[in-house]
Amino acid sequence: MTDTPQTDRNPWAVFLIFLRLGLTSFGGPIAHLGYFRDEFVTRRKWLSERSYADLVALCQFLPGPASSQVGIALGLSRSGYAGALAAWAGFTLPSAMALILFALGLASYGDAMPSGVLHGLKVVAVAVVAQAVWGMARNLCPDAPRITLMAAAACFVLLLPSAWGQVGVIAIAAAIGLLLFKPQQGAAHDPLPIAMRRRAGLFWLTLFFALLLGLPLLTAVFPHQALAMVDAFYRAGSLVFGGGHVVLPLLQAEVVPSGWVGNDAFLAGYGAAQAVPGPLFTFAAFLGASMNQAPTGWLGGLICLLAIFAPSFLLVAGALPFWERLRRNTRTQAALLGINAAVVGLLLAALYQPVWTSAIHAPQDFGLALVALVALMFWKLPPWLVVVGSGVAGGLLSVTL
Repeated sequence: MTDTPQTDRNPWAVFLIFLRLGLTSFGGPIAHLGYFRDEFVTRRKWLSERSYADLVALCQFLPGPASSQVGIALGLSRSGYAGALAAWAGFTLPSAMALILFALGLASYGDAMPSGVLHGLKVVAVAVVAQAVWGMARNLCPDAPRITLMAAAACFVLLLPSAWGQVGVIAIAAAIGLLLFKPQQGAAHDPLPIAMRRRAGLFWLTLFFALLLGLPLLTAVFPHQALAMVDAFYRAGSLVFGGGHVVLPLLQAEVVPSGWVGNDAFLAGYGAAQAVPGPLFTFAAFLGASMNQAPTGWLGGLICLLAIFAPSFLLVAGALPFWERLRRNTRTQAALLGINAAVVGLLLAALYQPVWTSAIHAPQDFGLALVALVALMFWKLPPWLVVVGSGVAGGLLSVTL
């Protein structure tokens, strides 16, 4: 493996590399991982092909946004904790800022925008989530037991629509995975080029669980809107297995029933989030900026953005020292097979409620969603173009019908 310039190890250089990716990486988590491979394995040779595959496997094993976690780990490998923060900031801030500006524009000028445009954004969310369900189901539910687990998970969370109901489904699915599945040992691999002490890993994992368990207690003892927001978004970032789209049901259960964000604004923002580059978790910045109670605007967006990504930092730094042992543990892998099937069920339930029920009210809505789905899945059009087209089509339909 050839050496890279020493300047690549400067946190500022890491930030600029990831900023370019954050401005240009359209297409969702799988596309992001492809961009990272081209940049850091093929071009810059920061790590080998096998090491990169192993890093992707680790981040898919952890809850949270896999592509962002891969970026955080790559920054950590080049420039320590400062590099991890620089990589995250460069990759995340462009889309976060764009979505906060969209939220502020929606709050200030939403009445001036044709209602059909916003409805078109809600309709395109149907196509985006349906595409995610289909792709994840093909990869994560290839046999009858996992398809059954997926369907059972969807029914369960539709009957018990709460964040804790979803957590319960994940826990039950992990137990079922341990009983049902017998994964094989992994293939040969190269060790990850990231040296961390186990003591440091234990510290970060302890902090992760302390916040996960302690924030709800703090919120109960000291009721404050900002603390409640941190609790809700930290919990969502901690419990999402399967990628960015799966955060949709968790966030919806947190912010819509509580009245923090209206359901129409929630779905319009989710549609808009498909049109920006970078990680889908930056949808949290839109929600924070759209809050009906202070803090809102830029401060609310920043609070929610940091809260939802904080678990990713803690889990990546905490798991890396133990990954070599974890990756060989077949019981851990079996539990993960069950969890992955269940999260497809969570997303399937979200496709029905709130996405479908809030957007599809008439035949023309179904037709627009179908066209958007075909454009995404078979025409392979860029997501941002499909989002813009759906907004325009929604506006035209509202005028003509």
